[in-house]
Amino acid sequence: MRYFSLIVLLFSFAVKAKIETAIFAGGCFWCIQKDFDQNFKKGIINSTVGYDGGIKQYPTYEDVSSGKTKYLEVVKIKYDSNIVGYEKLLNFFFRQIDPYDDRGQFCDKGLQYTSAIFYLNNQQYKLAKKILAETDKLNESQIIKTKILKSTTFYPAESYHQKYYKKNPVKYQFYRWKCGRDDKLKDIWGNSPLK
Repeated sequence: MRYFSLIVLLFSFAVKAKIETAIFAGGCFWCIQKDFDQNFKKGIINSTVGYDGGIKQYPTYEDVSSGKTKYLEVVKIKYDSNIVGYEKLLNFFFRQIDPYDDRGQFCDKGLQYTSAIFYLNNQQYKLAKKILAETDKLNESQIIKTKILKSTTFYPAESYHQKYYKKNPVKYQFYRWKCGRDDKLKDIWGNSPLK
């Protein structure tokens, strides 16, 4: 009987969860995935790295890395909006990128590494515009280059890229350090609080 009650309780939780999707391009998808996974252990149900914004069907990492496909490296996040809202994810996203660089992110340059918010519906589009405008006011000496784009088709990246920070923690940490991501973020944002 206890097991049945537990199953009913878990099922009722799953039914009440309001699952939504968000897609962000923040340079190297290994890094942006880790940032979201580590900071939203409650609320994020799953994250998958991949590609969005291009036109070729079933792009590979090699295709996207060429810079000729118009795809960006992205993280697709499934989250429970009863626990964490899209606006909070947007604010967090901006603090994980250099929104003033239109050539890429940190040590990674090229269209595939530029920053963008991929919206899936009109509500996401409006919120993305609102948060971008609010973020833009924080530093009036620079212009935000992060784009707001309609999601075309999301393609998951190859399996070896998924949760790379867990599969290869030493290589991942070395890459992140060598790329100067955390130092640059501190230079841009300091201890700027999240909303």
